[in-house]
Amino acid sequence: MPSALPEGDPVPPDGSLPPEALAEAGRRPFGFYVHVPFCRARCGYCDFNTYTAEELGPGVSRASYADQAVAEVRLARRVLGERDLPVGTVFLGGGTPTLLPPEDLGRILQAIDQEFGLAPGAEVTTEANPDSVDRGYLERLRAAGYNRVSLGVQSAVPHVLAVLDRTHDPRRVAGVVEAARAAGFAPADAGSLSLDLIYGTPGESAADWEDTLDAALACAPDHVSAYALIVEDGTALARRVRRGELPMPDDDDLADKYVQAEERLVAAGLGWYEVSNWSRDDDSRCRHNLGYWAGDDWWGIGPGAHSHVGGVRWWNVKHPVAYAARLAEGVTPAHARELLDEETRRVERVLLEVRLRSGLPVDVLDETGRAALPGLLADGLVEDRADRVVLTLRGRLLADGVVHRLLA
Repeated sequence: MPSALPEGDPVPPDGSLPPEALAEAGRRPFGFYVHVPFCRARCGYCDFNTYTAEELGPGVSRASYADQAVAEVRLARRVLGERDLPVGTVFLGGGTPTLLPPEDLGRILQAIDQEFGLAPGAEVTTEANPDSVDRGYLERLRAAGYNRVSLGVQSAVPHVLAVLDRTHDPRRVAGVVEAARAAGFAPADAGSLSLDLIYGTPGESAADWEDTLDAALACAPDHVSAYALIVEDGTALARRVRRGELPMPDDDDLADKYVQAEERLVAAGLGWYEVSNWSRDDDSRCRHNLGYWAGDDWWGIGPGAHSHVGGVRWWNVKHPVAYAARLAEGVTPAHARELLDEETRRVERVLLEVRLRSGLPVDVLDETGRAALPGLLADGLVEDRADRVVLTLRGRLLADGVVHRLLA
């Protein structure tokens, strides 16, 4: 969740949605994203809306956050009315959600279940840092109803973690994974475990990345996300690059490491289903993120969180103090919103669905996009498919360029 908020149209104080958006609600899968904006320390590469204890100031604490999140869940119920909207996915991100007690995370989930109802087999995920959980915590988390955990491993190499300002000991990861499995985050217990990795950190060699892949695969994860490092403006990492202390990530190096990841993950039995995500099987895919890429509906809880229902997108005020104050006053924490017209929604489908292994239906393309397909096929960027645009490995490496040609 980026720290800067865009401008947009005003939101009514009660958060009410236009009738046409409400009329669409329930036609597509519905989920909740819950942003927990707390971190023990700020990572130098991170541009998300997060705060350490020293940055929060008076009026906000971890202890009161679950109550605020529950208040926004109840606001969502009032805004969406009595229509039947079973919740298929819940995802807690941050920040570090597991800085809160598992009972607090359970209260947030319970509120969602009480107000909307969890669909049978709902996917309920929380992100976690390896140094923020142990077996006791994970057992309490599983008992609270969470069935998927996503561990922010990033790297197995100490000097790479140091550049990222990550504080966990990479030697601890295997033990945390073992604890998560024992706590029930395993397919046999209708649970699953994902590892998040970052490649392309300044100073990371191909051997370093191989060591990270080795360590990750030794944990036998159900799912792996591997993202190229992006140097975001305004971060400590960007300032170090600007001062010449660290080099910018190299595009060729990033491409080589992506191919390295693809080869190792596929050999280990994981297949790609989105450009940066691999899973053991269809059941191990992150259904919540698939909802984003497929244009489904979700309500974002928390400071700076974004939501989308029926073609209306809105985003909450950024700072936890302002967020808490609005909820205490009984008004929406939404900062602004935008109503997406049909062309904008079509363009966003192209941007997002072309990243999926299932591909983009050709009939979503306009005349310009369809005219680009023969050239993309000739350049080896898409598969030879009549009905869908599906990226080849080369196309995944150049996905942004493919999208540009489809929309030019």
